[in-house]
Amino acid sequence: MTDKQLKNISKFLSLVLRHRPEVIGIKLNEQGWVGVDELLEKLKAKGKNISLEQLEEVVKNNNKKRFAFNEDKTLIRANQGHSISLDLGYEAVEPPRSLYHGTATRFLDSIQKTGLEKRNRHHVHLSEELDTATNVGGRHGKVVVLIIDAEQMHKDGFKFFVSENGVWLTDHVPTQYILFP
Repeated sequence: MTDKQLKNISKFLSLVLRHRPEVIGIKLNEQGWVGVDELLEKLKAKGKNISLEQLEEVVKNNNKKRFAFNEDKTLIRANQGHSISLDLGYEAVEPPRSLYHGTATRFLDSIQKTGLEKRNRHHVHLSEELDTATNVGGRHGKVVVLIIDAEQMHKDGFKFFVSENGVWLTDHVPTQYILFP
């Protein structure tokens, strides 16, 4: 499968597993899982004929590790980034001292007023890696990376979670915990 095909499948899976499962007529369970056989069947019915091997390749090779199978590969879900109501079952954990958030410079004024908000997603997404934050922010325009005082947030009672693909999640990052450039 070409990189372009992988990317196209990944984008469509992001749509149905994170935002609009009804597009292909599937229902996610309360933790965001759907049966692999059902997913493949519904994709085929919508003209997206993807084999199990191709789906496995997308899950394995997606550079952002957006998707995960359960242990016996009978279920699949998106790891984070959902705009639909789910309980992903993540346990709160202690974060590292600092985390990063990549964004576009055009969003700085808003962030300086309200902090980082989850908006239509379940959580604010943060990274332990500067490079990852830079790549994420670069998708939205001229990039700026914000440093988050996760240690102090945690001490002040904010909860942090880590998705299966290593993305750090929290509900809100108030401005006092953000180091602006």
